[in-house]
Amino acid sequence: MAKSKPIARLRCAVKNYEWGPIGEASHVARLAERNSGEELDLARPYAEFWMGTHPSGPSYVAGDAASLKDWISANPAVLGDKVPDKWGPDLPFLFKVLSVAKALSIQAHPDKKLAELLHKSRPDIYKDANHKPEMAVAITEFKALCGFVTAQEVKDVLATVPEVRELIGIEENGSGLIGVKDYHSSRSNPTENGNGLANKTNGNGAVVGEESKTYLKSIFTTLMSASQDAVSNAIQKLKGRLNDENKIRSLTEKEQLILMLEQQYPGDVGVVSAFFFNYVTLCPGEALYIGANEPHAYIYGECIECMATSDNVVRAGLTPKFRDVPALCSMLTYKQGFPEILRGVPLNKNVYRYTPPFEEFEVD
Repeated sequence: MAKSKPIARLRCAVKNYEWGPIGEASHVARLAERNSGEELDLARPYAEFWMGTHPSGPSYVAGDAASLKDWISANPAVLGDKVPDKWGPDLPFLFKVLSVAKALSIQAHPDKKLAELLHKSRPDIYKDANHKPEMAVAITEFKALCGFVTAQEVKDVLATVPEVRELIGIEENGSGLIGVKDYHSSRSNPTENGNGLANKTNGNGAVVGEESKTYLKSIFTTLMSASQDAVSNAIQKLKGRLNDENKIRSLTEKEQLILMLEQQYPGDVGVVSAFFFNYVTLCPGEALYIGANEPHAYIYGECIECMATSDNVVRAGLTPKFRDVPALCSMLTYKQGFPEILRGVPLNKNVYRYTPPFEEFEVD
């Protein structure tokens, strides 16, 4: 009986999403060319290179008609003992390489319970019933939006960005911010804070504690639900103001990002929502992990990405694809603060280990 090979070569799936770099400018394109042996289409974007068993982009064993999923089912010993006991005869993770030239959507991935409900109600949109915790390890400098900024930073946004105040119905007088209007009714009856709560504040007037999450959810939901006309008008005002101010001062990184996003997605509510997210820059070798129900958007760069085996994405901005604003706004944790950056634990001089707080994977 012939001895089986220790390593099986795979033919991997490629995704040509419009946000990928064109042709050979993409690391994914170069990988795809070497993996398939096929000539690149130099006019086509190359965004993602998938290695795994998910039906949306399955890998196949080279020289064999079998998919990787079928091959593993026929050779379950390759998974060891623990994986089949917990996840069955399948890979519990999906591994990708991403090349990002244009911002991805404002999105979040549901927890398992919500994933089951979404998949049952809209299987055409939500492809499976699994959760999708994930981690991105930067290959190049990599930029992303991830999680909500602190309560103090939210207060600063509301105090300094009049276009955002206008969209969510906050007014300002000489003594500060005085209310949130209800965009879902007449928008004529401001309450103390837009959700009927008398919020606790810190010494600087920022809403804090659990009430901060409720307040943030209220203003974020109102922002994301604003009419297209209101959003377009606000973005035009914002764009004009920032371009004028750029003549007399240096814009902040976030303001520069806002102008870049406006060029990529004119009139999109995701442009202004970026003010409320942490803007993260990873150096090569640094990693960012994202749990269930956390908002994020990759902006630029190349990375390897590992996640639980799922393709579930709930989108609400910076995308021409289907948007599910009610689902996104209701599912988020509204946790605030800068995300943890992993730099890897050295195993030897050539290998680092990245261990996010998820069961399905770690990356060496």
